[in-house]
Amino acid sequence: MEKYSRKEKYNTNKLYKRLRRQVGSAISDFNMIEEGDKVMVCLSGGKDSYALLDILRNLQSRAQMQFELIAVNLDQKQPGFPEQILPEYLTKIGIPFHIIEQDTYSVVKRVIPEGKTTCSLCSRLRRGVLYRVASEIGATKIALGHHRDDILETLFLNLFYGGKLKAMSPKLINDTGQHIVIRPLVYCKEKDLEEYANIEIFPIIPCNLCGSQQNLQRQRIKKMMREWEKNFPGRLETMFTALRNVQPSHLIDNTLYDFQGFQINNKHMIELPATTN
Repeated sequence: MEKYSRKEKYNTNKLYKRLRRQVGSAISDFNMIEEGDKVMVCLSGGKDSYALLDILRNLQSRAQMQFELIAVNLDQKQPGFPEQILPEYLTKIGIPFHIIEQDTYSVVKRVIPEGKTTCSLCSRLRRGVLYRVASEIGATKIALGHHRDDILETLFLNLFYGGKLKAMSPKLINDTGQHIVIRPLVYCKEKDLEEYANIEIFPIIPCNLCGSQQNLQRQRIKKMMREWEKNFPGRLETMFTALRNVQPSHLIDNTLYDFQGFQINNKHMIELPATTN
């Protein structure tokens, strides 16, 4: 008896092709990976970073240009963290890797009062360590596993709570100007990545530092977006398209558009045809 039906195989192949096409398009659209790059893939043990590494490995085997992949995980010394899972998995698939041990967990628990969200400080500490490691191993790009839904969630978080019209960039240079950060999953939907991870049976490692914080503002945004997707199919896709179709002159930020300085240019005035009596 076959493990999967013909329909299931067909849908699985469609999913794989869609995700690989979307990652390939993102890499091309934003020039994320270039010939000779050494790409440091930040592997957290979650579904998104596993999928990112797996898709990049597949594209690497097919790409005309040559680039190197190296996986890096930060062991933040969270209690009960299964430290053997990632080394065993990465050794099995034959990818070079580094496991960095640094107790940022204790720092976060000491600084953040009980009941307050830990994500902001945790991510800052994690970024600092990853930037240092990228310099040490000579990585030319740092790949993160943020996807389309993460980007939309960040947009709404900044809009509702931060008073900013800001999301996540698919490609950026960090504050020190030393590292280029890329997000190859920028076009991928979270539900597709969840399905991909289930099919591939990745050894998921839950985050017990912040994953259980159900009252996070981001969790509320996630719930809102799920309801929109259910009740108004296509709404999120349209919103994501809007992020690629920005018209600064129709916003009200005078640092982006020179409202005070623009003038009528007579050269561009429309001349009406002469009328005859």
